Amino acid sequence: MRKIETQMIAAVQNDERWASANTTVIPGWEGTSDVYLHGNKIATIGEDWMQLFDGGYQSKTTKSRLNALLSAFGMDGEYVFQKNFQWFVNYQGSPIPFFDGMRLA
Repeated sequence: MRKIETQMIAAVQNDERWASANTTVIPGWEGTSDVYLHGNKIATIGEDWMQLFDGGYQSKTTKSRLNALLSAFGMDGEYVFQKNFQWFVNYQGSPIPFFDGMRLA
């Protein structure tokens, strides 16, 4: 995991506003945090759920940030991957197509 991703996770865990380079964390209402990459929202993290976005760009960096967040706040084995230029989420052992705004509990 990249240093910036470790710092991003710490900001979410500590419910604090944080920004470095191209990544920003903004605490929201009732313990949620929004994560932005290049000013585009890529995730909202709640107490026991996470909503994923691609921010309009299915890039390696977006995927890396989402996977870091899933590693820290998702269930075991959840991650975003790409196959034949299409994104999927490994959810409870099964691949499901990624869609912008999908919510995992």
